[in-house]
Amino acid sequence: MKDQAEILRKKLRRRHGLKPKTKAVAVVSGKGGVGKSNFSLNFSISLSKRGYSVLLFDMDVGMGNLDILMGRSSEKTIVDYLTGDSKLADIILEGPEGVKYIGGGTGLNQLVNLERLGTLTNELDAFLEEYDYLIFDMGAGINESSLKFLLSVHEIFVITTPEPTALMDAYAIIKYLHVLDEKLPFQIVANRTQSHQDGTATLKRLTDVVKKFLDFDPVSLGILPDDRSVQQAVSRQIPFTMFNPKSKASLALDELVNRYLEGAKQIPVQQSSSFVSRLKKFLFER
Repeated sequence: MKDQAEILRKKLRRRHGLKPKTKAVAVVSGKGGVGKSNFSLNFSISLSKRGYSVLLFDMDVGMGNLDILMGRSSEKTIVDYLTGDSKLADIILEGPEGVKYIGGGTGLNQLVNLERLGTLTNELDAFLEEYDYLIFDMGAGINESSLKFLLSVHEIFVITTPEPTALMDAYAIIKYLHVLDEKLPFQIVANRTQSHQDGTATLKRLTDVVKKFLDFDPVSLGILPDDRSVQQAVSRQIPFTMFNPKSKASLALDELVNRYLEGAKQIPVQQSSSFVSRLKKFLFER
């Protein structure tokens, strides 16, 4: 944990409007296998290396794989919290490059207890002052509990690939969430592209469909190339930005993060709307 003096300084800066509220970002994909978790992990590492404090959640509860990508085995995970065996502080672990993370765990087949989620909001509220970003690596599909998280975050990152099925599923998840909240911002990433032209065409196809049928423009955040070093990093269980910082994928992600942070300066998180307050509203208001 950061020292109490630093946490207090952040709290005072936020109270006086000098520091933005913690930004909550959900990373989703319409289908599995498009590199969503790999993106979430390396995006979080890139933010941390730039001096931002990050808490990364593996929200694929019971089937988490962030541990595998980091070559780690978490003694405590979100499963231990949801079953009531651990407090939130017990499951926040130290990841690479200063990223804090909560593992998704394995073997949980039951539905998330909404009462326990309510406890999570109260405990998480006490930790927010420590972090600039909460990154939620969401599981495949949407259920009642994950939907409440998705509607509470400040931004949704949608990861897709050039495959037609991936594009169709990416559009489907954007449509589903947009119908429920027209103000929810979406940023799209084309992953595993064969060329920059391929990536540009992928983003354009998805943007054109969203514009035609939903009448809004998602932000095209960036393009990540299909890079052999990424597969090598996964095999070695090392985040690809650490395995080979000069690889095509690492350099492209670095450019993407710079673009994202530049855009974030233009649209700061509203001071009156914290992730926790939004989540509590969805959980408890009838």
